[in-house]
Amino acid sequence: MNSKQQPGLVRQQFWTVFGQYMRPVLSASGEKINWINYKTGVKFIRINLNCSNGEASIGLELSNPEEIRHLQFDKLLQFKKPFQQLCGADWQWQKDILSDGEKCSSTISASISNVHILNQSDWSQLISFFKNGMIALDQFWNEYQFALQ
Repeated sequence: MNSKQQPGLVRQQFWTVFGQYMRPVLSASGEKINWINYKTGVKFIRINLNCSNGEASIGLELSNPEEIRHLQFDKLLQFKKPFQQLCGADWQWQKDILSDGEKCSSTISASISNVHILNQSDWSQLISFFKNGMIALDQFWNEYQFALQ
């Protein structure tokens, strides 16, 4: 990072670069989409991309009230094998996770460590991680979202 650049500006530059890199990549359904603000089409279900504190993560987050969220998570568990075939086996399935704001959600996520968004030499690793994760999640979502609608 250039010592004169603000951390917020560097983060913004990373996400701009990532968005430009992903722009020509079509979704599994053949459509042009906004990969950074991926729309699942299901209320209270979203895909999160995060990079902070030396770790990058990507995940499918369910944030409905508990009863509905647990039903949705259990439905997704029925598709764990195809999920692992598309996305890999190293994803963490957490039925109840408490966020910093005391909000409970369910997540299916993957992460990598020792990467810093403020270090431009880590950007290629971050872009590769996010790209591969987003494409895999999109393929899964394209095939299995019907179970949650």
